[in-house]
Amino acid sequence: MTSETPATKQQRREQLRAFLRSRRARITPGDVGMAVAGRRRTPGLRREEVAVLAGVGVSWYTWLEQGRDINVSGEVLDAIGGALRLSEPERAHLYLLAGLNPPRPSADRGGAVTPELRRLLEAWMPRPAMLRDRYWNLLLVNDAARELFGYDDADRNCLLTFFTSPRYRAMQLEWESAAPAVVAAYRACVAHDPGDPGFAKVVDELSALSEEFAELWSRHDVSAQAQTVKAVRHPEAGELVFDTTPLAVVDHPDWYLELFNPRPGTGTAERLDRLAAPKLRVVVGDP
Repeated sequence: MTSETPATKQQRREQLRAFLRSRRARITPGDVGMAVAGRRRTPGLRREEVAVLAGVGVSWYTWLEQGRDINVSGEVLDAIGGALRLSEPERAHLYLLAGLNPPRPSADRGGAVTPELRRLLEAWMPRPAMLRDRYWNLLLVNDAARELFGYDDADRNCLLTFFTSPRYRAMQLEWESAAPAVVAAYRACVAHDPGDPGFAKVVDELSALSEEFAELWSRHDVSAQAQTVKAVRHPEAGELVFDTTPLAVVDHPDWYLELFNPRPGTGTAERLDRLAAPKLRVVVGDP
């Protein structure tokens, strides 16, 4: 967390107190399998009941709910979040109000691509666009990306295609100079969850298929995913240059939408308009 002024810290603690009280009030003892003893003046769980469910001291939980200046850990906040049955957004909110950086959202291991995302990729035509997951597996590719970048039905992962597809590589104007940055960006993604077998599967498979990738991976270079420039040579349209913008999908934090916009002053937009055809479509990848 960044440094706070005393007034900001006080506001945060007041919000923490109100948030914990509101979450406690919505749960009854019966909801968590606790017997009701005696008359209860207010709805919901008592502080001592939350403390028991979370495995923390009653005094400590009381101080936390009062917004006192005490030390907290992620493990304890997770226990309290479990006791209060917090959703993932609520748990992240609890972390922030307690003065800690929230953990990364749990990885999205599936889920169908929504009609809204499909329509967005369709609306982006005749410009290329694609949707990928945290491993860079292709979830959705519009026909412009297939036509202009060399993707076909066999392509299932951006990184694998980059290093193993002759068709894709032949269309890239600056493949050699782009390769180190591509690998460095993937290593940065892996660093968020180095124990995830999904990343290891991609790295192991590609290391066995491409000596170029294996050599670049051994350098341990890291760079953030950012806006880049992509230049390709199409057999009919000629040289095309795009500004590439990766965007995280809010309700699927491990999905990324990549939009390719014609770079001004390159004539790319005009060439795309001439190349566009009614047969263009959206193709689903294999998540």
